[in-house]
Amino acid sequence: MRFPLALTAKIAAYIIKHKIRGTKKFATVLQLEPLHTCNLTCTGCGRIREYSTSLKDVLPLEDCLSAAAECDAPMVSICGGEPLIYPQIEALVQGLLTQKRIVYICTNAMFMRKKMREYLASRFSKNPAEVEAKLQVLQSEELITAKDADEIRKGPKDAAKPVIAPTRWMYWNVHLDGLERTHDLIVEREGVFKEAVLAMRMAKILGYQVATNTTVYKETEMDELEAMFKYLSSLGVDGHTISPGYEYDAAKKDMIKRLNIEPENFFLTRKMTIEKFSQIEEWGRKFTFFGTPIYLEFLAGKRDLTCSAWAIPTRNIRGWKAPCYLMTDTIGSAGHYGSYAELLEKVKWENYGVVNGVAKDVRCENCMVHCGYEPTASLGLQAKPGDTWKNIRFNFGAKPKPIDEGREVHAHNGVTSGNGHLSGQKSTEPATPATV
Repeated sequence: MRFPLALTAKIAAYIIKHKIRGTKKFATVLQLEPLHTCNLTCTGCGRIREYSTSLKDVLPLEDCLSAAAECDAPMVSICGGEPLIYPQIEALVQGLLTQKRIVYICTNAMFMRKKMREYLASRFSKNPAEVEAKLQVLQSEELITAKDADEIRKGPKDAAKPVIAPTRWMYWNVHLDGLERTHDLIVEREGVFKEAVLAMRMAKILGYQVATNTTVYKETEMDELEAMFKYLSSLGVDGHTISPGYEYDAAKKDMIKRLNIEPENFFLTRKMTIEKFSQIEEWGRKFTFFGTPIYLEFLAGKRDLTCSAWAIPTRNIRGWKAPCYLMTDTIGSAGHYGSYAELLEKVKWENYGVVNGVAKDVRCENCMVHCGYEPTASLGLQAKPGDTWKNIRFNFGAKPKPIDEGREVHAHNGVTSGNGHLSGQKSTEPATPATV
């Protein structure tokens, strides 16, 4: 199975419950942004620019947990900003798991190894033999240093503080937009890809579930992404989500002002998206993509879907974001609402999305993003005969086998010029074989 049975059953039961009740609109995934502070300035991300006046603010833990309880989505994606900077991230994860949510921590992975060392330290006093065996493996793989191991053996600095432990109900969801040179260019910092790979390798050794999320842009080479997914398969990564890059307002403004890049040279139009994703159905059979084959057909231009942004709402420091994760209404609308119920009631959803090729809002014209269109597919809102069986076969069928040839991929293929698109340059260094 692509997704563990217990998790798949939980999501299916939740959807069926609302279908039986006749609920017209309900949340399937909550995108929870407890802060917008980030240690990176990724090209194409407008989050830290849109919320630049409130980067030091955080959403209180109680509000985070009440938001999850309020919309009652079975899955919560903790994003931001960089969620591992959130001071109470461990308590937040623990609280969501206590609520029996499926948790995704969407991270750039720069602090992942630190959080996992804290977990090992908390375990050492309880089961030193088990942890010692893990330390030996991690040191042999050069994923921790001898100094790290000594610190872990001292135990936790605060025994009362919760840690992020492995569980089948949680995934590390690591941002990767290409192999080393490309990814470091996009995140505007050298060494990020390398650290992400080290963190994912460490996570798999310790028994965590690991997923990745990838955004495709105009300059993305799809052959490179295919090589990346082969490489990740050889590392034992559990699954992936993929979505086209969309020219939302905050990102466009930043691109013009800070980088002097014309947005149309970076983001995809609908036509470009369909061209880029022409092989996505084949990838869906070869790699462990999460979601539905219906959404993959949509990306490939083989069927039409309308937007259901209400099913994947965003809650952040200002409230429930309207109308969607990427767009914020500031004219004729509150932009942010005080509750999920108010969001559902007051947003005029019929004014957004693309229907029969016509954009209801000019800002929606080129959007084919996962958070708007995947729920339309998963909820069967535009189902065709055979879709139900297609989804069952996709999600309950055999998980794609690891691709051993991924070990031969030159994943560490050079570095950027240091500050990504700020310089407009790419490295000309020759590729070097990946270390797996």
